[in-house]
Parts: sequence; C-alpha cells; structure tokens
Amino acid sequence: MPTYTEQDWLQTPPGRYLLAREQAFYDSAVADIFGFNALQFGLPGGDLLRECRIPLRSHCGPAPGADVRCHFSELPFATHSADLLLLPHLLEYAENPHDTLREAERVLVPEGHLIISGYNPISLWGARRLFERRKRYPWNGSFISLLRIKDWLALLGLEVVAGKMGCYAPPCSSEKWLGRWQFMDRAGDRWWPMLGGVYFLVAKKRVTGMRLIKP
Repeated sequence: MPTYTEQDWLQTPPGRYLLAREQAFYDSAVADIFGFNALQFGLPGGDLLRECRIPLRSHCGPAPGADVRCHFSELPFATHSADLLLLPHLLEYAENPHDTLREAERVLVPEGHLIISGYNPISLWGARRLFERRKRYPWNGSFISLLRIKDWLALLGLEVVAGKMGCYAPPCSSEKWLGRWQFMDRAGDRWWPMLGGVYFLVAKKRVTGMRLIKP
C-alpha cells in the first residue's frame, strides 16, 4: 500500500475543505494576539500564523522544511518563552497527548495563548473514523472528546476563553457531494452546534498571584 501522509490528504476534497475552514478560524483568532514569539506545531500544509502580528513566527515539527525540527513531547524552547502556541490536530496523533499539552504549557508565558483544533469524535467525521477500514490519515488518529481536552486544560491552569465548532458537512471524498452538503455549515452553529467535525479552542495561561505591569 502506498504511503498516505497528512500532506497527501490535505490535497483531497475533504482535506481542502477542512484546511479552508481551519485557516479562516486561525486567521481571525491570531489577529489580535500580541507578544514576541509565536509557534505553530504541525499541519505543514497551512500557514496558520499568516495574520498574526507577532514579529517572530516559526513553524515547528519533525518533518523536513520546518523552521525548527523537534519532537512535540520534548520542545527545545525555554520555559515561559512563547506568547502564542498553535496545536492544529496534534494531540490526536501524539503518543501521550497529555504530556504534549503539559510541555506546551511549560513553554507558554503567563497570560499567553494556546489555540487547539481537533477532530470531534461525536460527529459525522468521528462516525466515519469508526467505519473506515483503511486506517490512513486522518482516520488513524485517536479522536479526543472536547470535554476531555477542557479537563486537561483546566488541570494545567489554562482557561478556555473562546471556542467554536466547524466542518459540519460529512467528509465526502467527492468535491461534488461536499458541495451538496454545504448547507450544513450554514445551519450547523444554530441547529446542531456540538456536532461539528472539528472543534477549536482558545485558552489562556493563568498564573495565581501574577500581576502584569503594563507599559
């Protein structure tokens, strides 16, 4: 069987559909976050920091072409060194997602932002994963529920300040059928808000007793 990578899948109709909605969300979410260092982990097919105003922006990951080659469980960054971290579909494929999240929290500065996107197991995308015979990307990941992610964030002192669902249409392999299901994206937030194929979370690192001195 030929190798089927994340990059390959992002060129398919459902991959392009997903990436377009991810890009729109991240463009909006990062536009008003400020600081000195911003890091994107994973999703090499998208520049999710393109609308970010932070001057130092890097793409990190084990794949060739990344600005910083690293493993997500052992990040080569100092504690409290990044103002913004993006984790697009990273936790589903981590050997120990909680450890990966803990390492991200270590690198994040107090009051820094962490943005996560993940596949929702309680959705049409989650249902397809259950019935997919060939466990290739993205169906070979362990989809983690939104409630569990929120619990992990709370344990690490990361407060969820914003969230959204997206990709309500089923992950059809055909461009034609994806187009026919586009009405679900327009109605999803109103009629079935918790059944989106992908969830997005924006969290902020809170430190007890920390008092910010503003310019």
